[in-house]
Amino acid sequence: MKIPVVSTINSTVQGSGILAALLAVVRSSYFKLAVGCVLAYVMMNVCFDVSGIYGPGFKTVLRRFSMVDNISEAAAKSLNDNPTNNKTRRITDVPEDVISDSNRSYLSAQKLCPIIPPNLVGYIPTKMDVQSLDDLEGEFPDVMLGGHFRPKECTSRHRVAILIPYRNRAEHLKIFIYNIHRVLARQQIDYGVFVIEQGDSKEFNRAKLLNIGYLESTALYDYQCFVFHDIDLVPVDDRNVYTCPQRPRHMSVTIDSHSGVPYYLMFGGVSALSKELMIRVNGYSNIYWGWGGEDDDMTFRFGILNKWKERYKTDGLNSVKYKIMDMAFKKLYTW
Repeated sequence: MKIPVVSTINSTVQGSGILAALLAVVRSSYFKLAVGCVLAYVMMNVCFDVSGIYGPGFKTVLRRFSMVDNISEAAAKSLNDNPTNNKTRRITDVPEDVISDSNRSYLSAQKLCPIIPPNLVGYIPTKMDVQSLDDLEGEFPDVMLGGHFRPKECTSRHRVAILIPYRNRAEHLKIFIYNIHRVLARQQIDYGVFVIEQGDSKEFNRAKLLNIGYLESTALYDYQCFVFHDIDLVPVDDRNVYTCPQRPRHMSVTIDSHSGVPYYLMFGGVSALSKELMIRVNGYSNIYWGWGGEDDDMTFRFGILNKWKERYKTDGLNSVKYKIMDMAFKKLYTW
């Protein structure tokens, strides 16, 4: 019997060629980059369980406004002339976590508001030509002193504090106050609006102001949900319900029709957290002076709830130091 020597040699040569090609691929920078990305993604999801930051199936429609209104009159008229287009999609378009979040232990069974607010219409054009805050007071007779509103027809399922860090934004403030009350009053939530201004001329510390707003608002009322809100963002759709599900919610995923966020861990703009979660993560970090950084820090705090981490236990709500220079209960907001 003859041994097929040639065939064996050809197989060996072919195998060596495949092995060499694989080794070349493995050693290439593209392969290493791909493996690095996969490993980074796996480690991020394993080490930092942040997958719940963005609520399921939910995109918020917000608008970042400047002093120039860029919504065309024709587009606004078209939407206003066809309100049924929004109403027919009302129930399916309300986020699922709003519905599942409706049963709270502190709620009594006495005439609770419906899970889905019945007066939602969908898109509401932003009003930009707001003359002054004094002129607005007569337009919201049901808003109580300090910017506190609660529905009269039923007991709200949600007690929400809207916290706005502020500095030198008078033009934005009047536009924000008008549009936020116009939208939230339709959602049948028990809410208060708080504007927290930094009293010195140091670099702006947004996170510290939010911690202060949390502490002061809870001292005034038993709020269970907190929406941390940039002053230059306003909701343009009342189905963007300002409530707090069990997981943190990033509410400004879509701004000016631009969907998505610049990076995965972003939690700025408009964010919602329950009182329970704020206590567990010890609020925001107080160390971020100037713009940026505090939102990413908050994201990582969500991921370390079940892991040891030294700084978040000592840097936050339990360490913030401040002095109240003035507190005023205006008609449409608490200053």
